Amino acid sequence: MRLLSAYMIGLIFGLGITVSGMGNPAKVINFFDITGSWDPSLALVMAGALMVTFIGYRIVLPRPKPIQDEKFYLPTSRSIDRRLLGGAAVFGVGWGISGFCPGGALPVIGTLQPAVLVFVASLLAGVLVARIWQRRQEQSMARRAA
Repeated sequence: MRLLSAYMIGLIFGLGITVSGMGNPAKVINFFDITGSWDPSLALVMAGALMVTFIGYRIVLPRPKPIQDEKFYLPTSRSIDRRLLGGAAVFGVGWGISGFCPGGALPVIGTLQPAVLVFVASLLAGVLVARIWQRRQEQSMARRAA
């Protein structure tokens, strides 16, 4: 049942990305071009997503636990630190340069467009580098503590 739920949620998300045009990097880049051919449709998509999330959280979070798990997995830290700011900066620069965010790129990966394939390969490489970096940082901290 969990696999079917995940599949359906992914299908609905991908359909939303496709219908809204957010899989088209030119549309996203035009959103950032406020002095040229600005396209406000990304702001409308984001506003719709925030509205659905706001309502969904109000319905789901009062429950003692999710339907298909033992607990909710929510962030425990509310601090704004270097990792958060650095990750947001890398995400924003990558999104602004490529016109793809991870959520928008995955539904269009089936088109096999070179730009999408390069973006997803770069995304996976970035995740790998970040994990290696984090592991080394944790090992370094453990050595200092010992």
